[in-house]
Amino acid sequence: MRLESNATIQIQKPVEEVFEGIVNPEKMTKYFISESNGKLETGKDLIWKFPEFDDKFPIKEIKLETNRSISFVWDPETVVIITLEKLPDNSTIVRVNENGKELNEDNLKWALENSGGWANFLACLKAYLEYGIQLRKGAFDFMRKK
Repeated sequence: MRLESNATIQIQKPVEEVFEGIVNPEKMTKYFISESNGKLETGKDLIWKFPEFDDKFPIKEIKLETNRSISFVWDPETVVIITLEKLPDNSTIVRVNENGKELNEDNLKWALENSGGWANFLACLKAYLEYGIQLRKGAFDFMRKK
């Protein structure tokens, strides 16, 4: 049995704006990461850094379907798939699925933590795109190594 981490939210913005908000590092650094060495593009490998960690995270196997889906690997055991669904009112449903880990105690903890993490990602994305608010700023300072 493989474990999955899932999160979903509706954003009151057109799918094109939501897609750009996810693939463009100038926007992502306003709500999720602190650094990226480029834009998410099919076939490209990137390095992401988060404000609260010293580590850098390689982002590999990137695949984009413009305004529909984004997938990548940042944990060799899992694939992240972000899907976008345009609604008639010009809002967008964003779904995040990360899957691939075998069922065991450590991976069950991972699934629970990552579901919360992806829900946080979506809430931060929504706040930034709809209202220009940076929810993540200072939210995880307590996790920094001292």
